[in-house]
Amino acid sequence: MDLKEIKEIIALMRKNDLSEFKLEREGFKIALKKGTDFQPVVTASSTAAPAPAAAAPVSILASAPPPGGEALREIVSPMVGTFYGSPSPESPPYVTVGQEVTEETVVCIIEAMKVMNEIKAEARGIIAEVAAESGKPVQYGQALFKLK
Repeated sequence: MDLKEIKEIIALMRKNDLSEFKLEREGFKIALKKGTDFQPVVTASSTAAPAPAAAAPVSILASAPPPGGEALREIVSPMVGTFYGSPSPESPPYVTVGQEVTEETVVCIIEAMKVMNEIKAEARGIIAEVAAESGKPVQYGQALFKLK
């Protein structure tokens, strides 16, 4: 099991409000436990080197201001998966450029390991750019949207 898989498990723990996760495979064992501020505690044993502890994902990043403009913040992917901008192909997108969002606004879905995860803005602002393409894979930490 690599760090990317551990981060996916942590994201699923957050999404499903799980406080503890254990997995045992031949020659490998991992236990994740939610701390008081959800700093995951990782214990691993294996015939190989132990897996490193995964850092909590960052959902909003500030970017450098464009010349003569204001700084944009990014809503980034908390996991690896497939980005979907709308609930179904025939539905309108969750958000569009120019739309105001709040912390609780659902901005997209990321499908990871056959689970559809609603992603919330987790910040207030106005959508300045949709940086991901619907139906395409996204990486952990990749910009999905830019906010003013």
